Parts: sequence; C-alpha cells; structure tokens
Amino acid sequence: MDIQTPPTEAPQQREKAERRGLLIVNTGDGKGKSTAAFGLALRAHGRGKSVRIFQFMKVPSARFGEHRALEQLGIAIEGLGDGFSWKSKDLEHSAQLAREGWARAAEVIAAGETFMVVLDEMTYPLIYGWVPLDEVVKALSARPSHVHVVITGRDCPPEIIAIADTVSEVRKVKHAYEAGIPAQRGIED
Repeated sequence: MDIQTPPTEAPQQREKAERRGLLIVNTGDGKGKSTAAFGLALRAHGRGKSVRIFQFMKVPSARFGEHRALEQLGIAIEGLGDGFSWKSKDLEHSAQLAREGWARAAEVIAAGETFMVVLDEMTYPLIYGWVPLDEVVKALSARPSHVHVVITGRDCPPEIIAIADTVSEVRKVKHAYEAGIPAQRGIED
C-alpha cells in the first residue's frame, strides 16, 4: 500500500448550476448495486423526501431483509416480477410482468410527486428485450426536472448510460461464491 498525503484543498468544482433531478446508474458485475441504491433511498427518506422502489426481478410477496427494513421505515418497495429468468416457469409471463411493472413505474416518474424512484434490476428487462429501450429512454428524458431516478443491474444499455448524470460501475474483484460459500441471509438478501 502506498501512503498518500491527505488533500488540503477541496476538489475543484464547476460553477454552481441549478439543482435538478438526477438519473443515476449502478451497473457492473460486482455486488452492491442495489445496496447503493437503497442507501440513496435512505438518505432521501431521512430528509423527509418521498421514495418509491420498484424491483423488476423480485416477486410481490418477497420478504428479503431490505423489504422488512424499508417497510418498517415507511419506504414503499414493490416487487414486479416472478424471480430471475432461471427460476421462471414462463418467460413470456415474466416479460409481461416487466412491461406492466414498467408502466406503473413510468406513471409514478411522470406524475412528479415522488422525489426518488429506484428501478432496481431494471437493466434485465431491457437487455432481455422485455421492455422497449426507446420507451424507457424517452420517459427518463421527459421526466419532471425535480425527480431523481436510480437504475440498477448488470450490463446497462449504452443508451441509458448516455443520458445518465452519474454512472458507477461496480466491478467484481473476488466473490465468496467462487470459494463455494453459499449466499448468507442478511448479506445477500
């Protein structure tokens, strides 16, 4: 490890522009994309802002750790899917659920009443062709100027990255699965 000298001046910033809603993307093959989005949702909620979370691959009855905690805090989280594709018994049904879920999420975004909308695992319905990419790009580009949207998932389409304000790529360096360690409750759920 190299020892670094702490900075003594703040990083240079551009002239201050008007605050507006951001489009934030957390993508990549590493763990933590959804967790980072939930952290943003907690920050917004902590400031008294309204937040909605739509999970495109989770079932409506999901009771993972994030559901339990967010519900206790009063943050709306909604499963829109029927599980990941390898768990689905009918991929056309999965695609239909994704389209219906996107219609609900797009309506919430367009209404402009919610400060932050998290579209968790949204990239999968896009890259599987279940939800039309051009429709999503158009809706995100036309959203009310004060609405923040956070998108998570691997392989985010370049068209979404192009219109995003902030894009973070979470890169896998090492994963417990590779050592044969199974998912851990409270860590992976």
